[in-house]
Amino acid sequence: MPTKLDQLKTMTTVVADTGDMESIRAFQPTDCTTNPTLILKAAQMDAYSHIVEEAIVWGRSHRAVTSQVTDRLSVSFGAELAKIVPGRVSTEVDADLSFDALAMIDKARALIADYEHRGVDRGRILIKLAATWEGIRAAEVLQREGIDCNLTLLFSLAQAAACADAGVFLISPFVGRILDWHVKNEGRTFEPEQDPGVLSVRRIYSYYKTHGIKTVVMGASFRSVGEIEALAGCDRLTISPQLLETLSKDSGTLARKLEPKASIDAPARMRLDEKSFRFMLNEDAMATEKLSEGIRLFAKDLRTLREMVSKRLEAAD
Repeated sequence: MPTKLDQLKTMTTVVADTGDMESIRAFQPTDCTTNPTLILKAAQMDAYSHIVEEAIVWGRSHRAVTSQVTDRLSVSFGAELAKIVPGRVSTEVDADLSFDALAMIDKARALIADYEHRGVDRGRILIKLAATWEGIRAAEVLQREGIDCNLTLLFSLAQAAACADAGVFLISPFVGRILDWHVKNEGRTFEPEQDPGVLSVRRIYSYYKTHGIKTVVMGASFRSVGEIEALAGCDRLTISPQLLETLSKDSGTLARKLEPKASIDAPARMRLDEKSFRFMLNEDAMATEKLSEGIRLFAKDLRTLREMVSKRLEAAD
């Protein structure tokens, strides 16, 4: 009997949510995603000290500032990951740029240029941007330039609808963080079929398929295998090594839950301008809070990564 991970791969593109190359080799996903938190974690592992050292040496020889070295570090990890997975690698633009569209565009172009300098085609890379209004506008420009984007920290249909209108290649609607908010605010637990995060992704998926939207839906931020099983059939799912391992050891039957067909229950097609987007997001307390929190957490880990790099640069003087 094939494992649940094997069964999942027949209906969904499996993506590894990690910067740990050994985990990626073990579970053989199609794609992988990174973010400042995952890069920070990987950079502190002995197995990847040579990648950090190369970035420090480069920084010293090029008189680079700390942010340039952390950018190089992210691309270095991404370039190595691209050697392992057959599909795409997602690299995130700095979280502290999440409300500056022009800065995000410039950063994305620089990251892609570095990848291409190393021989990694832009078609192998997804640029991750926070799904703020500014992040979505940046993605709209980048998509026209042939730079495919992954809009992350996505917690609402309003964000998903705006991403679709912008022609974004892929969105990463979060599941576990939505669940966390509802557990905290309602003081109760949820089974997978009633999980607010699962229901949110299903609604977005239905909206996209019903209206013929080509943007890829990639569920993210899982707290349990049950959430993953409840979204089997989604275009893509990005999963942590711990949950991939659990799926790889379970030989039970995995039923498909999402089908790429129109639904009579899907929300009507929306066309959002900035005012309507901001109002709809503001009306959703969970999405507003989790988006802000997510940006703060990624920015915090980015600062920690920069501090680590800065100390290494100073020590190399």
